[in-house]
Amino acid sequence: MLEDQIFCPACGTDTDHTLIKSGQENLVRCDDCGTVHPVEVKRVRLVNLKVIVNWDDRALPHFITIRANELLNVGDELLVDDPTKDVVMTQITSLETDRRVRSALAETVKTVWARATDEVPLRITVFRGGKSHPLKITVPGDELLEVGEKRRVENFQFIIVKIKLRGEGFADAAEAKNIVRVWGREI
Repeated sequence: MLEDQIFCPACGTDTDHTLIKSGQENLVRCDDCGTVHPVEVKRVRLVNLKVIVNWDDRALPHFITIRANELLNVGDELLVDDPTKDVVMTQITSLETDRRVRSALAETVKTVWARATDEVPLRITVFRGGKSHPLKITVPGDELLEVGEKRRVENFQFIIVKIKLRGEGFADAAEAKNIVRVWGREI
């Protein structure tokens, strides 16, 4: 059975089909009525894209293959599956064609700039005895942090008092991948 439903000329609707023969034109059989008919194969053009993935203070080049007609947007998530490196979930931060743009088809993009979001560095400032102590840990990007939450990092036990977001402003709760810094007060 094929993944997508195909229009059956005998049934007059889209139905499930079984592939009988593949080639320039696939030969398929309707699973509902049994009619055998050809289906034109749509060729998908692929392009190789250079993706610069930033993680903390490092920027590593990756290369992926993607559909040429795929629309890429700043802020979109992009799975970077470079066969020679690890698979990384990223968020697009910039697209470079002949200039920097916010949106473009993959075939027009020269370089994608992205930041890793599957594991992210989390910067924390803990106030203890009138002094601030900077900390940095690595956490899953989808980990939720909330104001009022109790945490323990290294030898500090603290309560989160403020969360600064990447875009702008502050929040009472956010996923780690969207956080610039967390402030805490020792308890």
